[in-house]
Amino acid sequence: MVKPSAPSRERIVAGAADMISRRGLNATSIRELAKHAKAPLGSTYHYFPEGKGQLAAEAVRYAGGAVARILRKELEAGPVAGLRAFLALWRGIVVESDFRAGCPVLAVSVEEPAAGEVPPALAAAAEAFEDWERLLAEALREHGADPERAPGLAALIVASVEGAIAMCRAKRSMRPLDQVAQQLEALIAGALDRAA
Repeated sequence: MVKPSAPSRERIVAGAADMISRRGLNATSIRELAKHAKAPLGSTYHYFPEGKGQLAAEAVRYAGGAVARILRKELEAGPVAGLRAFLALWRGIVVESDFRAGCPVLAVSVEEPAAGEVPPALAAAAEAFEDWERLLAEALREHGADPERAPGLAALIVASVEGAIAMCRAKRSMRPLDQVAQQLEALIAGALDRAA
């Protein structure tokens, strides 16, 4: 009899990222994360001996890295192309999940940590947001935006899209994301036109 192969570390991480995007971190146990990834609890602890905190941090890094790869690729065509790819990614996740999933990076960011503690997942979320902002700011500068204003505009883009995702889930409508998209495109166009 051939034993089924153990689930890969990456599959467990991806499953955890998906579960966190749906339920948040505090409302999810490591047992539920393993079950969602269709992984035995023993395999989960094998790959993540430090438990839920380690798995959650890896899941956030995984999600943050996936978004960064998409941004890096699409920003080569310019800031508007990068914005559209960022928006399309989240639109797909929210719509395909019937408004049940959002951004796992945001999900861990809005949960209250223990007093005086910065959990690894929260630190990973901060790194992901900084990475996305840096990529957007670099693209804005490269395409002619004021170098001093580019970081602020990049932060506004990330914050607006993340907030719109939360609003879409609450309202069960993609209208907030559409409205934010229109305003952000106009802001980017204005920032690049002033430079021309």
